[in-house]
Amino acid sequence: MSAGAVRTVAGDVPAGELGVCDAHDHLFFGSPQLPGQELRSLSTARAELVAFAELGGGTVVQWTPYGLGRRAADLPPLSRETGVRIVAATGLHQAVHYDDATLAGLRGRLAEVFVAELTEGIGTSGVRAGLIKVAGGFHTLDAHARWTMSAAAEAHHATGAPIAVHLELGTGALDVLDLLCGELGVPPQRVILGHLNRSPDFTVHRQAAASGCYLAFDGPSRANHATDWRMPDAVQALAEAGHGDRLLLGGDTTTAAARSVNGGPGMPYLLRRIRPRLVVELGEELVGRILVDNPGRALAVEWRRP
Repeated sequence: MSAGAVRTVAGDVPAGELGVCDAHDHLFFGSPQLPGQELRSLSTARAELVAFAELGGGTVVQWTPYGLGRRAADLPPLSRETGVRIVAATGLHQAVHYDDATLAGLRGRLAEVFVAELTEGIGTSGVRAGLIKVAGGFHTLDAHARWTMSAAAEAHHATGAPIAVHLELGTGALDVLDLLCGELGVPPQRVILGHLNRSPDFTVHRQAAASGCYLAFDGPSRANHATDWRMPDAVQALAEAGHGDRLLLGGDTTTAAARSVNGGPGMPYLLRRIRPRLVVELGEELVGRILVDNPGRALAVEWRRP
């Protein structure tokens, strides 16, 4: 395990205490891009965590960033009531998820906001974030992505926090690494690339993994994604290339309809269906490392105060 600690909503814990980890999911989330599908229900979030715990789940990493309905104050009670550790996020999503006034209010102080939420707490909740979530575009990094990633890098250098990146439809991984790790000096082992399952380009996967970053395969399949049926091959190829210690798995529930209590796959799907599917292809030992050991290394850092 790496040195340092994972910053959960209940405080910092050793990496070895995470247990089975859903490395990318959402208990609460709301965006104008998904009208009517907001994740706002406290009771439903609790039910999802209970179902996850009943299957052996130990930790959920919520990637919901600034301004999208994190409900930070509700996270510690949920963690206590269900026994599941929760990691919260700061950061900023793509511009389409915000109104102009919100973005304008963050100009000139974005890194400061990230640092405050990592070291002091989110709003008045006192709940500290444990990672920074940002996002790229489809096969490109626009000005908004460069702005948010530059602020994320500044906050990383001030605190040590890991940076998790939403790759739009799984694309742009190498451009993200060029910016964060090349231009902005973030160590690759502090970067998590999300949604690689959505673009099953095995060559790009290997190129990204060679940098030393973490690669997340997160979310059950949609009709236009290659998530489920190509993911075992992608994960196996990376493991065989020597990158098995850099792989992460997550559920990425972003809509109310996707909740298990509403008839969708929900948070339990990761352990109910994806885990046994991968065990068939990869074996218990590797899948265990991906779900238990790797998240600890990805999230545990020597936290610094600016």
